[in-house]
Amino acid sequence: MKKRNIALGAAVAVLAGLYAVNNSWSAPKPEGGVQLLAHRGMHHTFSREGLTRQSCTASKIHPPTHDFIENTLPSMRKAFELGADMVEVDVHPTTDGEFAVFHDWTIDCRTEGKGVTRRQTMAYLKTLDVGWGYTADGGETFPLRGKGVGLMPTLDEVLRAFPDKRIVVNVKSNDRREGDLLHAYLSARPHARPERLVVNGGWKPSERLKELNPSIRVFTKQQMKRCMQGYLLTGWTGRLPAACRDTVVYVPVEQGWLLWGWPNRFIDRMEKGGSEVWLGGSVDWKVKSLVSIDDAETARRIPKDFDGVVQTDRIEVVGPVLKPQPQARP
Repeated sequence: MKKRNIALGAAVAVLAGLYAVNNSWSAPKPEGGVQLLAHRGMHHTFSREGLTRQSCTASKIHPPTHDFIENTLPSMRKAFELGADMVEVDVHPTTDGEFAVFHDWTIDCRTEGKGVTRRQTMAYLKTLDVGWGYTADGGETFPLRGKGVGLMPTLDEVLRAFPDKRIVVNVKSNDRREGDLLHAYLSARPHARPERLVVNGGWKPSERLKELNPSIRVFTKQQMKRCMQGYLLTGWTGRLPAACRDTVVYVPVEQGWLLWGWPNRFIDRMEKGGSEVWLGGSVDWKVKSLVSIDDAETARRIPKDFDGVVQTDRIEVVGPVLKPQPQARP
């Protein structure tokens, strides 16, 4: 009986110690407030049924409710008006030294052109209609055709159009040399200040860019996986794994409860390690992609006073929920 009581007392002491180190309520109160990341600006969502990494999402959109086209300046401008603090854009190098802002590996689906995006000149890409291939009814109608002529921007145009906004740059290849190209491109542009940039995508070019310019925040799926695995194993001690430092830590909203100290203690630890916490919906394991928070119900489940970034594909829905605009006086 005595040994049992000693063991029970020891277990209680251990649990009490874990709670003291990892409780959320005693962590410093968040002060920054929620920030919104609009994925590709304001754009059209699409069906994920049968989705693969080779799918052209423009051919799978839901019935359009607006005319904004992803990765264009008008769509980004609208996203900022709806409460976004940053936008994510997809980039490809071109044969004439630019970086085109466009999602797909080829131009075949979204535009009337043909070929691999990075094998074109920016001058040619500027002639295309980026709304050409969008359809919600299997090709019966193309509601955005003719509305995207000349709207494919360069990365430089995005940076200049929104000089006081943060831009997330998604590198679409896994070619290490693209890290060198992007470093040279950004270094030649003083308005591409490192503090306003986040770079993700292919781990080879992303990590190469980080080597060349450590002041740019970079994250990859591989790094996020190492961070989460390490934190789940050792986070109860308060220790922050190296993979969780000076980066972005992505947390699916439904799995936050698994993390030691979630939410406030966890966020405080990450911020002290120089990292940002981004909140998303779930993980689509079929295509290994991160799903955004796109509906009001999920947005309302975000922890109160969440001090981090919420990623969304539907800024027009989530923006008014998380950042309601004051009502004008009659």
